Amino acid sequence: MPEESTIVLNRDEDGNIQISPSVLEIIAGIAANEIDGVSKMHGSIANNVGALIGLSGGGHRRGVKLAHDPENLVIDVDVYLNYGVSVPKVATEIQTKVGQQIELMTDLHVSQVNVHVQGIVMPKQEQQVDPNNIFANDEEEGA
Repeated sequence: MPEESTIVLNRDEDGNIQISPSVLEIIAGIAANEIDGVSKMHGSIANNVGALIGLSGGGHRRGVKLAHDPENLVIDVDVYLNYGVSVPKVATEIQTKVGQQIELMTDLHVSQVNVHVQGIVMPKQEQQVDPNNIFANDEEEGA
């Protein structure tokens, strides 16, 4: 099963309509990123290096892998979630949204969307430092 072989969407007397698997990965990545609770996608080292040098399809393909044959379209999504969200709820929403978007945009049936939670992202705490008195907290502790 070649990774970059095209998928035929429609074949009739007017010709063929084909789509690249990387386009489906981008659609799935955008759909997953739109879910509340998803912090970021998890990409491989190759995706990260490719993004740095401008070879990959931006950040949307990162964290999505597609496997297909004539009967099955399986999508694996690797994500980091925000701390405090319901993991099963967010994962189910990802499965639903990714499947719906692929089917809506391509008329292809997605047989599986596998969600792999790679980690939890803690919220960033804002540092409250007075630029006129940067050692204010240290003085209070030492007193």
